[in-house]
Amino acid sequence: MAMKTMMEAIRDAIREEMRFNNALFIIGEDVGPYGGEMGMTKGLWEEFGDDRVKDAPISEATIAGIGLGAALTGCPSIPEIPFSDFLAIALDQVVNQAAKMNYMFGGKAKIPMILRAPIGAYQRGAAQHSQSPEAWFMHSPGIKVVIPSNPSDAKGLIRTAFRESSPVLFLEHKKLYHIKGEVPEGNYEIPFGQASIVQSGSDVSIVAIGYMVQFAKKAAQKLADRGITCEIIDPRTLIPLDDECIAESVRRTGRLIVVHEAPKTCGVGAEIAARITEKAWGALKAPVVRVAGEDVPIPFSPVLEDFVLPNAEKIERAVLDLMER
Repeated sequence: MAMKTMMEAIRDAIREEMRFNNALFIIGEDVGPYGGEMGMTKGLWEEFGDDRVKDAPISEATIAGIGLGAALTGCPSIPEIPFSDFLAIALDQVVNQAAKMNYMFGGKAKIPMILRAPIGAYQRGAAQHSQSPEAWFMHSPGIKVVIPSNPSDAKGLIRTAFRESSPVLFLEHKKLYHIKGEVPEGNYEIPFGQASIVQSGSDVSIVAIGYMVQFAKKAAQKLADRGITCEIIDPRTLIPLDDECIAESVRRTGRLIVVHEAPKTCGVGAEIAARITEKAWGALKAPVVRVAGEDVPIPFSPVLEDFVLPNAEKIERAVLDLMER
């Protein structure tokens, strides 16, 4: 297996699929010669040209709308939104159109569209360039929501997304783009709705979303020195959600902490807590705990940004508190 960054792994998968499927195209702001806002499409315009790597005007509604319209005609698309915050501008195209068309047309409308967008903070991007809006779309039936946490998963998950006939929202944390990991050679796919057990443990289950896996692993290392073993679960996809894997873990450990970067109120942690309460109530030794972002806009100030976001120390404290209940 080769060592690659997550950005390289995703780009490789896109390049391979574009070579295989001549109809597949990318559209977004500066995705052409410039290589994309984050650098994800570097080299693709040189290989595939203007017809298949299309620079769009600064209009996220246009980008999503063109991707959707093309997908409806059988032309698979990868619309790229430069920051996930700007998905709000395309909300009608995504939530009221793409998410509902398959249902409204009795399953006859196929929408092979992967809507890609960087998420997350920790880069001093302030309130309008730092959000994690996954929960908005979890509440919209018809969209699949994917958040990889490492290069290998990113490639396997986006390859699965290419086989989908319904829209996929593929959210990539900016802090993970340059993290390296082993990536298998060749074509492989990771099924949606199949969580990954990052490490096994017997005292507490920690469900960590995307970049939060990194913090969970750091916290688990420190907790191991205290004799506390943590089982870390990466859902990989939020819709569909592998809640049975989480429930099975809780039946072994009796305790659950959910870590996500988005604000706590109505975040994915609330949904996971509710589902596990329904599925594994008898196994819980203590209430489910959420470690999440504070319910405030992301500050520009580095000190304040660090204060409102999750980190390894907050997870460690949450585990220690939970173990005492």
